Amino acid sequence: MKPTELRADTPALHEDVYLNFGAHGPSPQYVVETEDGRVDPESFAEAVDGARLACFSAVTWTHGTRLPVAELVDIAHDAGALALVDAVQVPGQLPMDVEEWGADAVAAAGHKWLMGLWGGGFLYVDRDVAETLAPRTVGYRSVETPTADPYEFAAGARRFEVGSSNPAPHVALAEAIDAIDEVGIDRIADRIRKLVEHLTDSVPDDRLRSPATPESGLVTIDVDEPAATVERLASEGIVVRALPTPNAIRASIHAVNTSNEVDQLLDALDSEWE
Repeated sequence: MKPTELRADTPALHEDVYLNFGAHGPSPQYVVETEDGRVDPESFAEAVDGARLACFSAVTWTHGTRLPVAELVDIAHDAGALALVDAVQVPGQLPMDVEEWGADAVAAAGHKWLMGLWGGGFLYVDRDVAETLAPRTVGYRSVETPTADPYEFAAGARRFEVGSSNPAPHVALAEAIDAIDEVGIDRIADRIRKLVEHLTDSVPDDRLRSPATPESGLVTIDVDEPAATVERLASEGIVVRALPTPNAIRASIHAVNTSNEVDQLLDALDSEWE
């Protein structure tokens, strides 16, 4: 991206995206999400007009909402922009199909819902699009012949590799994917939905910031002092996190959790809305 080129993204993206945008040009143009973590397609279309790249999350980390990925990709393409999807909150808890999405690139990590190690993840890039992109880094694994002058980037996925990497996170990622596949992603998604329903049914409506009908395992709850609440719950053996936007806490409910653990969280939060 050149400094004169626009980018469109949403505030529901992780800070890493903003940092990279800021390091390589002007500030991105934001699409303002609604209070319940939605993105209005018309607002998105206005923001992406004239952009070279549109970046958005498949599942928002702020509310746990699922965005209409395929629709937003189509809008970006109609505007002549590439579509990059942050799918980090998807694999391991929800089914995903990059071909159905139609995105030019999809990135995700293995340390979240796949429960792998830090440092393992994957990047999908449409084969035709990949041939038009010049990687920001170069290494002996990303070129056809390292000793050639000038060098040529390798075809396919190799062009995005750099050099030697730590194999442990990638082995863990492969094992995690096998474990998820063995259990079945549909079974996992169904169990997460039931556990989240158990949680959201007992959270007061004016305190629930995520959809009342679960869309993922991420549940955002309004409390008076998020940071203090996180510390208090941690002292009781309950792990949640504070969010910068909205000013709330977020619980991540996975298939490995139990109804008893959800009850413990609810009991610990009971004093927040008394």
